[in-house]
Amino acid sequence: MFQGADTLSLDAKGRLAVPARYRPELAQDSARLVVNYHPHGCLKIYPEPVWQPIADKLSKIATMNPATAAVRRVILGTASVQEADSTGRLLLPPALRSLAKLDKQVMLVGMGDHFEIWSEDSWAKQNELALAALQDPEALASFEGIVL
Repeated sequence: MFQGADTLSLDAKGRLAVPARYRPELAQDSARLVVNYHPHGCLKIYPEPVWQPIADKLSKIATMNPATAAVRRVILGTASVQEADSTGRLLLPPALRSLAKLDKQVMLVGMGDHFEIWSEDSWAKQNELALAALQDPEALASFEGIVL
């Protein structure tokens, strides 16, 4: 399970060094990872076995509706299969880095079965939104029965 947030640096080639604590789990699932852009403004990294059912479902969505076609186009159309190198570095393609506005410093956020990668500014904004949501009883209703 991937959880927690880490501030990491991208190297000059746009590679991210995956923290050592996650490497064994990633190696178990697959050496291949799928990186894609998400409409919320981040990149997502999925082990290929986690990604495949998502891609299968998205591939079956009808594209006659322009909104659903656009979402499908962004999520599937930006997906890039990558493999970490022998030192655990993962290339984030330039086009994806540009879409997510990633610079040298990024936030790697564990989301259970995948990661999100945020620019530091975007991550700070996400935390502000989360703090505001904690004040909204309706937003918290979906967490009923979960200790926060």
